[in-house]
Amino acid sequence: MAVFFFVLAVGAIALMARYWSNRQRLQRLLSQPISAGHRAIIKRHVPITSKLPMELHGKLEGKINRFLDQVQFTGCNGLEITDEIRVSIAAQACLLVVNSDTWYDTLTTVLIYPGAFKSRQTQHNGYVVIEREIVRTGESWSRGPVILSWSHSQQGAANDADGHNVVFHEFAHQIDDLSGRTDGVPNLGPKQKFSDWALVFDTAFKKHVQLVQKGRATVIDAYGAEGYEEFFAVSVEVFFERPTTLKQEEPDVYKQLSMLFQLDPSSW
Repeated sequence: MAVFFFVLAVGAIALMARYWSNRQRLQRLLSQPISAGHRAIIKRHVPITSKLPMELHGKLEGKINRFLDQVQFTGCNGLEITDEIRVSIAAQACLLVVNSDTWYDTLTTVLIYPGAFKSRQTQHNGYVVIEREIVRTGESWSRGPVILSWSHSQQGAANDADGHNVVFHEFAHQIDDLSGRTDGVPNLGPKQKFSDWALVFDTAFKKHVQLVQKGRATVIDAYGAEGYEEFFAVSVEVFFERPTTLKQEEPDVYKQLSMLFQLDPSSW
Protein backbone atom coordinates (compact mmCIF):
# COMPACT_ATOMS: atom_id res chain seq x y z
CA MET A 1 0.00 0.00 0.00
CA ALA A 2 2.83 2.37 0.88
CA VAL A 3 4.44 1.69 -2.50
CA PHE A 4 1.15 2.49 -4.25
CA PHE A 5 0.85 5.88 -2.55
CA PHE A 6 4.50 6.59 -3.25
CA VAL A 7 4.03 5.92 -6.97
CA LEU A 8 0.85 8.01 -6.96
CA ALA A 9 2.68 10.92 -5.31
CA VAL A 10 5.56 10.72 -7.78
CA GLY A 11 3.12 10.72 -10.69
CA ALA A 12 1.29 13.73 -9.31
CA ILE A 13 4.56 15.62 -8.84
CA ALA A 14 5.60 14.79 -12.41
CA LEU A 15 2.28 16.02 -13.80
CA MET A 16 2.52 19.23 -11.80
CA ALA A 17 6.08 19.81 -12.97
CA ARG A 18 5.02 19.28 -16.59
CA TYR A 19 2.10 21.68 -16.12
CA TRP A 20 4.31 24.46 -14.76
CA SER A 21 6.95 23.83 -17.43
CA ASN A 22 4.33 24.15 -20.20
CA ARG A 23 2.88 27.25 -18.54
CA GLN A 24 6.28 28.93 -18.31
CA ARG A 25 7.03 28.02 -21.94
CA LEU A 26 3.73 29.52 -23.03
CA GLN A 27 4.41 32.71 -21.09
CA ARG A 28 7.82 32.99 -22.76
CA LEU A 29 6.27 32.61 -26.21
CA LEU A 30 3.62 35.24 -25.49
CA SER A 31 6.09 37.74 -24.08
CA GLN A 32 8.79 37.45 -26.75
CA PRO A 33 8.86 39.79 -29.76
CA ILE A 34 9.07 38.15 -33.16
CA SER A 35 12.26 38.36 -35.21
CA ALA A 36 13.01 41.32 -37.47
CA GLY A 37 12.67 39.00 -40.47
CA HIS A 38 9.21 37.85 -39.44
CA ARG A 39 8.20 41.44 -38.73
CA ALA A 40 9.27 42.41 -42.26
CA ILE A 41 7.21 39.56 -43.74
CA ILE A 42 4.11 40.73 -41.89
CA LYS A 43 4.62 44.34 -42.92
CA ARG A 44 5.00 43.31 -46.55
CA HIS A 45 2.30 40.61 -46.79
CA VAL A 46 -0.29 41.60 -44.15
CA PRO A 47 -0.62 45.39 -44.35
CA ILE A 48 -3.78 45.46 -42.21
CA THR A 49 -1.61 44.85 -39.13
CA SER A 50 -0.07 48.32 -39.52
CA LYS A 51 -3.47 49.77 -38.57
CA LEU A 52 -3.47 48.09 -35.17
CA PRO A 53 -3.28 50.35 -32.11
CA MET A 54 0.26 50.36 -30.73
CA GLU A 55 -0.76 48.65 -27.50
CA LEU A 56 -1.86 45.56 -29.47
CA HIS A 57 1.34 45.00 -31.48
CA GLY A 58 3.11 43.19 -28.66
CA LYS A 59 0.07 40.97 -28.05
CA LEU A 60 -0.11 40.09 -31.74
CA GLU A 61 3.57 39.14 -31.90
CA GLY A 62 3.27 36.95 -28.80
CA LYS A 63 0.29 35.09 -30.21
CA ILE A 64 2.06 34.63 -33.54
CA ASN A 65 4.91 32.97 -31.61
CA ARG A 66 2.41 30.67 -29.92
CA PHE A 67 0.66 29.84 -33.20
CA LEU A 68 3.90 28.98 -35.01
CA ASP A 69 4.99 26.82 -32.09
CA GLN A 70 1.69 24.92 -31.99
CA VAL A 71 0.72 24.51 -35.65
CA GLN A 72 2.41 22.41 -38.33
CA PHE A 73 2.15 23.75 -41.90
CA THR A 74 2.09 21.17 -44.68
CA GLY A 75 2.39 21.95 -48.37
CA CYS A 76 0.18 20.08 -50.85
CA ASN A 77 0.55 19.46 -54.60
CA GLY A 78 4.27 20.20 -54.43
CA LEU A 79 4.05 23.52 -52.58
CA GLU A 80 7.11 24.25 -50.47
CA ILE A 81 6.28 25.86 -47.13
CA THR A 82 8.25 29.08 -46.56
CA ASP A 83 8.45 31.61 -43.74
CA GLU A 84 6.31 33.93 -45.87
CA ILE A 85 3.51 31.36 -45.89
CA ARG A 86 3.75 30.42 -42.21
CA VAL A 87 4.16 33.90 -40.77
CA SER A 88 1.64 35.73 -42.96
CA ILE A 89 -1.10 33.17 -42.31
CA ALA A 90 -0.27 33.05 -38.59
CA ALA A 91 -0.50 36.85 -38.42
CA GLN A 92 -3.96 36.87 -40.00
CA ALA A 93 -5.24 34.05 -37.80
CA CYS A 94 -3.91 35.74 -34.66
CA LEU A 95 -5.36 39.12 -35.57
CA LEU A 96 -8.82 37.64 -34.92
CA VAL A 97 -7.87 36.70 -31.35
CA VAL A 98 -5.32 39.42 -30.58
CA ASN A 99 -7.33 41.05 -27.79
CA SER A 100 -9.38 38.17 -26.40
CA ASP A 101 -8.78 34.95 -24.48
CA THR A 102 -10.07 32.87 -27.40
CA TRP A 103 -7.51 30.44 -28.77
CA TYR A 104 -7.33 27.69 -31.41
CA ASP A 105 -6.88 25.01 -28.77
CA THR A 106 -7.46 21.97 -30.99
CA LEU A 107 -5.72 23.18 -34.14
CA THR A 108 -2.43 21.45 -34.94
CA THR A 109 -2.31 21.39 -38.75
CA VAL A 110 -2.76 23.84 -41.62
CA LEU A 111 -2.66 22.42 -45.15
CA ILE A 112 -1.65 24.79 -47.95
CA TYR A 113 -2.33 24.28 -51.66
CA PRO A 114 -0.71 26.48 -54.35
CA GLY A 115 -4.15 27.57 -55.59
CA ALA A 116 -7.80 26.54 -55.48
CA PHE A 117 -8.28 22.85 -54.71
CA LYS A 118 -10.94 20.20 -55.17
CA SER A 119 -12.92 19.00 -52.18
CA ARG A 120 -15.39 16.12 -52.04
CA GLN A 121 -18.81 17.08 -50.66
CA THR A 122 -21.44 14.58 -49.52
CA GLN A 123 -25.13 15.50 -49.50
CA HIS A 124 -27.93 13.42 -47.99
CA ASN A 125 -31.42 13.60 -49.49
CA GLY A 126 -33.50 11.02 -47.65
CA TYR A 127 -32.00 7.64 -48.55
CA VAL A 128 -30.06 9.13 -51.45
CA VAL A 129 -26.42 10.11 -50.88
CA ILE A 130 -24.89 12.40 -53.49
CA GLU A 131 -21.14 12.94 -53.69
CA ARG A 132 -19.59 15.65 -55.81
CA GLU A 133 -16.31 17.48 -56.19
CA ILE A 134 -16.29 21.24 -55.73
CA VAL A 135 -13.48 23.76 -56.09
CA ARG A 136 -12.58 25.65 -52.93
CA THR A 137 -10.14 28.36 -51.83
CA GLY A 138 -10.38 27.38 -48.18
CA GLU A 139 -11.89 24.85 -45.85
CA SER A 140 -12.18 24.48 -42.07
CA TRP A 141 -12.72 21.16 -40.34
CA SER A 142 -14.07 20.76 -36.84
CA ARG A 143 -11.10 20.71 -34.43
CA GLY A 144 -8.83 21.25 -37.45
CA PRO A 145 -7.24 21.13 -39.88
CA VAL A 146 -7.62 24.37 -41.82
CA ILE A 147 -6.99 24.06 -45.57
CA LEU A 148 -6.06 27.13 -47.63
CA SER A 149 -5.15 28.20 -51.14
CA TRP A 150 -1.89 30.13 -50.88
CA SER A 151 -2.59 32.32 -53.93
CA HIS A 152 -5.99 33.33 -52.54
CA SER A 153 -4.54 33.82 -49.05
CA GLN A 154 -1.95 36.18 -50.52
CA GLN A 155 -4.57 38.08 -52.49
CA GLY A 156 -6.91 38.40 -49.52
CA ALA A 157 -4.16 39.77 -47.27
CA ALA A 158 -2.73 42.15 -49.88
CA ASN A 159 -6.09 43.87 -50.45
CA ASP A 160 -7.20 44.66 -46.92
CA ALA A 161 -10.12 46.89 -47.82
CA ASP A 162 -12.33 44.77 -50.10
CA GLY A 163 -14.03 42.72 -47.40
CA HIS A 164 -12.72 39.39 -48.72
CA ASN A 165 -10.11 37.39 -46.84
CA VAL A 166 -10.10 33.59 -46.99
CA VAL A 167 -7.85 33.25 -43.93
CA PHE A 168 -10.18 35.38 -41.79
CA HIS A 169 -13.11 33.36 -43.13
CA GLU A 170 -11.74 29.90 -42.32
CA PHE A 171 -10.38 30.89 -38.93
CA ALA A 172 -13.73 32.46 -38.09
CA HIS A 173 -15.14 28.96 -38.61
CA GLN A 174 -12.49 27.61 -36.22
CA ILE A 175 -13.56 30.16 -33.60
CA ASP A 176 -17.21 29.27 -34.22
CA ASP A 177 -16.45 25.56 -33.75
CA LEU A 178 -14.90 26.10 -30.30
CA SER A 179 -18.46 26.22 -28.93
CA GLY A 180 -18.91 22.58 -29.98
CA ARG A 181 -20.76 23.29 -33.23
CA THR A 182 -20.06 25.39 -36.32
CA ASP A 183 -23.43 27.11 -36.36
CA GLY A 184 -22.75 30.84 -36.29
CA VAL A 185 -22.84 31.06 -32.50
CA PRO A 186 -19.29 31.09 -31.08
CA ASN A 187 -18.37 31.22 -27.42
CA LEU A 188 -19.40 34.77 -26.59
CA GLY A 189 -17.43 37.50 -24.87
CA PRO A 190 -17.72 38.19 -21.14
CA LYS A 191 -20.22 41.03 -21.61
CA GLN A 192 -22.37 39.34 -24.23
CA LYS A 193 -25.72 37.60 -23.88
CA PHE A 194 -26.83 34.73 -26.07
CA SER A 195 -30.31 36.25 -26.42
CA ASP A 196 -28.85 39.49 -27.81
CA TRP A 197 -26.53 37.66 -30.22
CA ALA A 198 -29.31 35.36 -31.44
CA LEU A 199 -31.74 38.24 -32.05
CA VAL A 200 -29.19 40.38 -33.89
CA PHE A 201 -27.79 37.66 -36.12
CA ASP A 202 -31.12 35.99 -36.83
CA THR A 203 -32.62 39.33 -37.90
CA ALA A 204 -29.58 40.32 -39.96
CA PHE A 205 -29.29 36.90 -41.61
CA LYS A 206 -32.94 36.78 -42.69
CA LYS A 207 -32.70 40.31 -44.11
CA HIS A 208 -29.48 39.35 -45.89
CA VAL A 209 -31.11 36.29 -47.47
CA GLN A 210 -34.01 38.40 -48.76
CA LEU A 211 -31.65 40.98 -50.28
CA VAL A 212 -29.53 38.29 -51.95
CA GLN A 213 -32.62 36.60 -53.39
CA LYS A 214 -33.67 39.95 -54.87
CA GLY A 215 -30.24 40.44 -56.40
CA ARG A 216 -29.46 43.45 -54.23
CA ALA A 217 -25.91 44.49 -53.38
CA THR A 218 -24.92 43.87 -49.75
CA VAL A 219 -21.89 44.86 -47.66
CA ILE A 220 -21.77 41.29 -46.37
CA ASP A 221 -20.90 38.87 -49.17
CA ALA A 222 -23.83 37.04 -50.76
CA TYR A 223 -22.25 33.73 -49.74
CA GLY A 224 -23.43 34.51 -46.23
CA ALA A 225 -26.94 33.54 -47.32
CA GLU A 226 -25.82 29.87 -47.38
CA GLY A 227 -26.39 29.54 -43.63
CA TYR A 228 -25.82 31.11 -40.24
CA GLU A 229 -22.27 29.75 -40.03
CA GLU A 230 -21.33 31.31 -43.38
CA PHE A 231 -23.06 34.56 -42.49
CA PHE A 232 -20.90 34.76 -39.36
CA ALA A 233 -17.69 34.00 -41.27
CA VAL A 234 -18.25 36.55 -44.05
CA SER A 235 -19.33 39.13 -41.45
CA VAL A 236 -15.96 38.64 -39.75
CA GLU A 237 -14.21 39.34 -43.06
CA VAL A 238 -16.07 42.62 -43.42
CA PHE A 239 -15.66 43.52 -39.73
CA PHE A 240 -11.89 43.62 -40.14
CA GLU A 241 -11.59 44.90 -43.71
CA ARG A 242 -14.57 47.26 -44.11
CA PRO A 243 -15.44 48.10 -40.52
CA THR A 244 -16.79 51.60 -41.10
CA THR A 245 -19.18 50.42 -43.80
CA LEU A 246 -20.36 47.47 -41.71
CA LYS A 247 -20.90 49.74 -38.71
CA GLN A 248 -23.01 52.08 -40.84
CA GLU A 249 -25.12 49.44 -42.58
CA GLU A 250 -25.34 46.75 -39.87
CA PRO A 251 -24.60 48.54 -36.57
CA ASP A 252 -25.99 45.78 -34.37
CA VAL A 253 -23.89 43.10 -36.11
CA TYR A 254 -20.85 45.33 -35.79
CA LYS A 255 -21.50 45.87 -32.08
CA GLN A 256 -21.79 42.13 -31.38
CA LEU A 257 -18.60 41.36 -33.29
CA SER A 258 -16.81 44.21 -31.55
CA MET A 259 -17.80 42.74 -28.18
CA LEU A 260 -16.81 39.24 -29.29
CA PHE A 261 -13.33 40.18 -30.48
CA GLN A 262 -12.93 43.07 -28.01
CA LEU A 263 -11.81 45.25 -30.90
CA ASP A 264 -13.08 48.35 -32.71
CA PRO A 265 -11.47 48.31 -36.18
CA SER A 266 -13.57 51.31 -37.30
CA SER A 267 -11.36 53.47 -35.05
CA TRP A 268 -8.03 52.18 -36.38
